Amino acid sequence: MGSTWIDAVLTSLWAGTGATGLGALPALGLRELGDRARAALSGFSAGVMLAATFFSLLGPGLEIAVERWARWGGVAAGAGGLIAGVAAIALMHRFSPHEHFLKGVDGRGRSPTALARTWLFVIAITLHNLPEGLAVGVGVASGDQSLALPIALGIAFQNAPEGLVVAVSLVRERYSRRMAIGVALLSGAVEPIGAGLGAAAVEVSSAVLPVALCFAAGAMLFVISDEVLPESHRGEHSDAATWGTMGGFVLMMVLDVAFAA
Repeated sequence: MGSTWIDAVLTSLWAGTGATGLGALPALGLRELGDRARAALSGFSAGVMLAATFFSLLGPGLEIAVERWARWGGVAAGAGGLIAGVAAIALMHRFSPHEHFLKGVDGRGRSPTALARTWLFVIAITLHNLPEGLAVGVGVASGDQSLALPIALGIAFQNAPEGLVVAVSLVRERYSRRMAIGVALLSGAVEPIGAGLGAAAVEVSSAVLPVALCFAAGAMLFVISDEVLPESHRGEHSDAATWGTMGGFVLMMVLDVAFAA
C-alpha cells in the first residue's frame, strides 16, 4: 500500500476515533443528557451526514463519472455504485444482531440473547461508523483536498456529539463511565478500517474513484435513512431533532463551499 492509504487511515484516526473519544469525555462528569438535547445532537449528526452524502460524495462522484464515461454511462456507473453501497450496508444491518438505544434489538443471524447488550450497542455503532470511514478514505484517495478536507471535518464534527450521546446513553443504562467512554472509542476505531478499505480500492485503480464515491454515498444514505433520522425523531422531541438536522446540514454545506477549489 502507498502513502495515500496511510494518509487515509491517519485522517480517519483523528476524524473518527479521536473526535468520537473527545466528544465522549464529558460523560466522565455529566450525569444526564436530556432527551431533547440527545434528539438535537442526533439530528445534527444526521444533517452533517446527509449534506456530506450529496455535496461531498454523490455530486463529485457523478461529475467525475460523467466526465469519464459520458452522460448516461456516468449516470449508470454512479447509480450502480450508490445501489451497491446501500445493499452492502443493508445486508450487514440485516444479518448482524445489534441494538439501538430507543428502537431496541434489531438484525438477524445469531440470537441477540447470546451477546451482552454492551456488544449489541457496539455492533450498531460500528455499522453506523463504517460508511463514515469509507467516505473519508475515498475522499483522501481522490487526491483532491477540496473534496477530502470537508468530508474529514464534517465527519469529525458529527462524531463528537455522537460520542457524547453514545457514552451518556450507556451511563444511563447503568454502565460505568469508563466502560461507556471505552465503548464510544471502540465504535470510532472502526472508521480507520473503513478508510483503509476505501483508499485501497481507489489505489488499485483510479477508475474506481467515481464509483467508490457513489458507493460511500449509498452506504451513508442507508444509515441516515434507516437508523440516524428515525432514532433522532423517535420520542417527544422531534422538533429538536429537526432543527439539529438543519443545523448539521448547513454546517456541512458551509464547509463544502469554504474548501471548494
